[in-house]
Amino acid sequence: MSSDHVQSDRRPADGAAAPAGSAAAPGAAVPAPGGVETPFLALLARGAPADAYEQPVLLARAEGRPPERIAALEHAKLMALRVRAELEGRRRREAELSALFETAHDLAGLRDLDAVLQAIVQRARSLLGTDVAYLTLHDPARGDTYMRVTEGSVAARFQQLRLGMGEGLGGLVAQTARPYVTDDYFQDARFQHTGTIDTGVRDEGLVAILGVPLMLGPHVIGVLFAADRRARVFEREQIALLGSFAALAAAAIDSANLLTETRSALADLERANEIIRDRSAVIERASDVHDRLAELVLRGGGVHDVAAAVSQVLDGTVEFTEATAAPAGALEASRADGHAMPHGDDWIAAVAAGGELLGALVLRGHPGLDPVDQRTFERAAMVTSLLLLARRSAAEAEHRVRGELLDDLLDARDRDPRLLRERATRLHADLDATHVVLAARLAGTAADADQEAAARRRLWSAASHLAATRHGLAAARDGGTVLLLPLDAGDTATGLARRTARHLGTAVHEPVTVGASAPVGDLAAHPDAVAAGYAEARRCLDALGLLGRSGDGAAAEDFGFLGLLLAGDRDVTGFVERTIGRVVGYDERRGTDLVHTLEAYFACGMSPARTKDALHVHVNTVAQRLERVGRLLGDDWQHPARALEIQLALRLHRLSAPAQH
Repeated sequence: MSSDHVQSDRRPADGAAAPAGSAAAPGAAVPAPGGVETPFLALLARGAPADAYEQPVLLARAEGRPPERIAALEHAKLMALRVRAELEGRRRREAELSALFETAHDLAGLRDLDAVLQAIVQRARSLLGTDVAYLTLHDPARGDTYMRVTEGSVAARFQQLRLGMGEGLGGLVAQTARPYVTDDYFQDARFQHTGTIDTGVRDEGLVAILGVPLMLGPHVIGVLFAADRRARVFEREQIALLGSFAALAAAAIDSANLLTETRSALADLERANEIIRDRSAVIERASDVHDRLAELVLRGGGVHDVAAAVSQVLDGTVEFTEATAAPAGALEASRADGHAMPHGDDWIAAVAAGGELLGALVLRGHPGLDPVDQRTFERAAMVTSLLLLARRSAAEAEHRVRGELLDDLLDARDRDPRLLRERATRLHADLDATHVVLAARLAGTAADADQEAAARRRLWSAASHLAATRHGLAAARDGGTVLLLPLDAGDTATGLARRTARHLGTAVHEPVTVGASAPVGDLAAHPDAVAAGYAEARRCLDALGLLGRSGDGAAAEDFGFLGLLLAGDRDVTGFVERTIGRVVGYDERRGTDLVHTLEAYFACGMSPARTKDALHVHVNTVAQRLERVGRLLGDDWQHPARALEIQLALRLHRLSAPAQH
């Protein structure tokens, strides 16, 4: 403080000014207006630091001024400091608003997104006075956030960090869509610390970190950070300021994305215009093709008529093939995408309807196909699917008749054999030939009842089509489909079951599990053999599901000794009771789980150490349970022959469990 200021505040000792807000003492000199404020006004005028405001008070005390004078100076000091804080706040807000305005101006003239984001991070670091500022963006493909822009960073590992949802402070901000601040990152347990992230933060030397979300509507697209290499408390105004910068950054990203989409749309429109200008004649030809295909449908043409018509238009060879005869990869890609797919020098277009694959159109030796010709080829595939559906609707009546005949074979065993043969002959089926009964069921589970019903209808339709082409029978039953197919010479029930599973799975585009009976013959004279074969096929079907072989096909002959039990009239319940009945009964009476322990023990190669890991119990618990099993089954229960019987009984017990509920 200058000497003239000090002098202007001096008063005779007997005429000291009264404290502000109090009456002057009688006979005391009244100070000039603003007398005590003068030194502080000078300090305010020259922008002195806060500690300089103590000097007038200290000087007055050193000079022995009266208490009233010192009190007045104290009051004036507080008022001056308040004014100083208000002025600093206004200057700071002015700087913040100026920076936000400049950023908004940059955004309005957006040309380079990276430059705008870099400016936002730089200004955030400058205004908050932090050592480092950085911005991360969400990566939808990987489900995490990655470092996009940094300012003040010196560690390469930190600049390449990726934060998963909930990992690190930034992952927590991205997950919750709320600002988070930590005064000491490594001592903060509110978020998940990972070795990779902590190492990067430690390399950068960061301690205090503030992160705010970048929001587009309700979605978090990234996080904006300000961080210091020392402990620091971020004020509410600073958090709000960083949030404002984050909003501008989100707007910049959104604007850049919209600009990119607009440019892409304009480019697409330009390409479309070029195609329209250059290919008007081709489009007219496509219209002619459409008329010709419509005429084919109206006059009842077949799929081969469609192929012949399109062959002429495309100047190539077009053929209709079954789905199994077409290249699987290209056919599946065409079905999923809805467009024709190239395959070498050929083009493949899936013929599908309602999610079911009906076949394929193949354009041979035509590697170059322009968009209009491709669309013509795809339209031909669509017309082919409509023709096939029309033909299928006419065939459904025949399928129902086939299903009724098979239902009679399964349920009405006292039918006249002569009448059964006559009905089968009208359907081109021979009941005197050797057949196999097949039980088919979808391996997956539908999301709701409507989808499940639709899937079952597709399975029945595909099975009926297969039965008609193979001179067999098919019917819907027990939530799946039962088929009666003739067995060719040299073929086996297992081979027929596996081919049927593949064929039906390809047709309905879902895994289908098929269980087969042993071959049966002379069905007209012994219709009860069909019902017995169906029961055997159902047992094989259930066994495949329980053994984790969904989507496969098998007959009883594939299950070894277990298959003998499944195929015949064996006393499975008695075998299980004799072998492990005491253990099962002990579990039922005591509420224990010795059966599950035995299964895990054998599955783990009879190793107690691995068994305790599988059961998530202590090894002593496993030992105690096995000791109890030994007392129930006898000391020889672990001998190879006895252990084999016990494992078989456990498997049979599991297979029979669903039927007991």
